[in-house]
Amino acid sequence: MRNLIALFACSCVALSASAANEPAAAAAARLAASVSRPASAMVPSATTKKAEPAEKKAEPKAEPAVSATAASEEDAEVELSAKIAQRLAALRERQQARATAAARAKKLADAKRRQDEQAAAAAAAIAAAPKHGTVWSYEGESGPANWSKINADWAKCGTGNRQSPIDLRDGIKVNLEQISFDYHPSSFSEVNNGHTIQVTVGGGNFITVGNTVYELQEFHFHRPSEEKINGKGTEMVIHLVHKSAEGKIAIVAVLLERGQPHRLMQTIWDNLPLEKFDTVAPSIVLDPTDALPERRDYFTYMGSLTEPPCTEGVLWMVFKQPMQASPAQMALFSRLYPLNARPVQPTAGRMVKESN
Repeated sequence: MRNLIALFACSCVALSASAANEPAAAAAARLAASVSRPASAMVPSATTKKAEPAEKKAEPKAEPAVSATAASEEDAEVELSAKIAQRLAALRERQQARATAAARAKKLADAKRRQDEQAAAAAAAIAAAPKHGTVWSYEGESGPANWSKINADWAKCGTGNRQSPIDLRDGIKVNLEQISFDYHPSSFSEVNNGHTIQVTVGGGNFITVGNTVYELQEFHFHRPSEEKINGKGTEMVIHLVHKSAEGKIAIVAVLLERGQPHRLMQTIWDNLPLEKFDTVAPSIVLDPTDALPERRDYFTYMGSLTEPPCTEGVLWMVFKQPMQASPAQMALFSRLYPLNARPVQPTAGRMVKESN
């Protein structure tokens, strides 16, 4: 019986130790040693009882009692064996369940790790691929700070060192050549292009600067002015965009401040398209000369387009004298575009000249 108990104890400890990562041999040895101690250490020996008188004769029915005791012990041993078997089976079942759960958890973790690695690789591939987006704005994720990230062809918006607009200060005062304007009344069309109101004029309107002739392509509006003079801007600005026969670009900027109504602006506002991206071509003409101030002294520097793709090599001429527009005219544009100006860019050591 003691051997059976020791066996059960060893088995239980071995299984428990295996689940808890304890050395089974050590645990089993400790329990077996405690179970297999001599019976005299646990149960009082028959010899410890009060000795019977030597002359007393043995009871005649002692042998049948021994037989009954042996039978009872045998039954108890059988019952204990069954319980041990059940206990061992339960322990093995729990151990197997834990092993199965651990294997399942590992499988799920491995699958999740592979999925994350694949997603990371896909994201890296997308990030590394050249971008060719076309949607940009003046605020938020598609704003000026991110133009270079939207389209690979717009890299200059982020990496260029001759970008516009700039704060015009500390200019070198020289006798700048006057800009020669050859403007005349022309047909026109206009569109609300999602970024500004843009007016395209008929051919035949030119400026001449430094022996180079540029033809007027279009003009448009920004609010507030993109250019600043000694840190100060105005409420709006007109940009008149010209191109030479060689493809060089020259832009004349006319600052606008509040005051009297602006005749050219009113003609444009009177013919605004009802929907974005719709083009309107009125049957009247306008004179681009109405966009120019009386005094023609100016600042000049080399810069870029102020919207994507931010092409550099653009000749800028910014008139010192602002023109006026009425508060109502300003308010109408602000309802369409409350903010459509790129922030000023670093001068990066560029030379700025200004008229005396």
